[in-house]
Amino acid sequence: MTLPVAVDAMGGDRAPAEIVTGARLAAAELQRPVVLVGRPEAIDAVDGGTGGLEVIAATEVIAMDEDPGQGVRRKKDSSLVRAAEAVRDGRAAAMVSAGNTGATMASALLRMGRLPGVARPAIATPIPVPGSTPTVLLDAGANAECAPAWLLQFAQMGSVFARERFGIAEPRVGLLSIGEEPTKGTPLVREAHELLAGASGMRFIGNVEGRVILSDTVDVVVTDGFTGNVALKTMEGTLRFLVGAILESFSASEEAKAAAEVLLPALSPLADELDPDSTGGAMLLGVDGVCIISHGSSSARAIVNAVRVAHEMVERSLVDALRDAVGRSPAERSRLRSG
Repeated sequence: MTLPVAVDAMGGDRAPAEIVTGARLAAAELQRPVVLVGRPEAIDAVDGGTGGLEVIAATEVIAMDEDPGQGVRRKKDSSLVRAAEAVRDGRAAAMVSAGNTGATMASALLRMGRLPGVARPAIATPIPVPGSTPTVLLDAGANAECAPAWLLQFAQMGSVFARERFGIAEPRVGLLSIGEEPTKGTPLVREAHELLAGASGMRFIGNVEGRVILSDTVDVVVTDGFTGNVALKTMEGTLRFLVGAILESFSASEEAKAAAEVLLPALSPLADELDPDSTGGAMLLGVDGVCIISHGSSSARAIVNAVRVAHEMVERSLVDALRDAVGRSPAERSRLRSG
């Protein structure tokens, strides 16, 4: 029997309408069962209702601005917690949520548990690179402070993720720093560089600077969660500004409007490639299950793509591949967790 993907129907700025609609579309397009998790009355009130999808009832919702840890501990009947439990209990193969990122991570970690040997889970976010495969950036926000050994593990998991999701046989792994030289960067970066340079089983290309994230020169970029999240939000804001400025320029004069009629059809595929809704969201690596974290403003299209990614990662046994990559002796696990 094919297990469904559990979708948190209550998570996100546009929940439950866009989330439920996306879940219905995903079930129809992907031919994989989808189960909705949330308040039945709110789901039924969406235009078109459940569309025949099963519902796991949850009476509580963890708000977008709520403290993640407290929310997960207090609201045990929240849609996020119930979705994670569905994966843990074998009722679902994966979970998807566009809700509170910290709470999504906490729910997955506390209910599914860590993979053996994993020190800290990390959020792996695909950054679109036009004309090439996306660059995987991790950690994108799960761990604000890190130990050098954790960055090594992020690199191992990110390499496996890039291989399984994007079909890159030997992903090139770079360590985010302020210069390419091994001596550049904070003590954390310098120590992590030494560990990565001596590691086997992956293709480490050395330090990389922020400007290469949106290029085809690297496949996986590793950093701490604070730096990764700042880099991610900076790129998102820059892209939003550029798109707005270009659209404003196209309406500045009659000549510009005429040019826009010619250019916009050519730019449309590029805009679609850069649209966050097309990526399917980030993945939480290191927990014992597939957990896809979509952005808060996810549309129905974003949920379809998130369910697609979840389905693909289940089919490709990504969690088993990660388990093989990070399996360590008890002594090594103790060193990583205390590092």
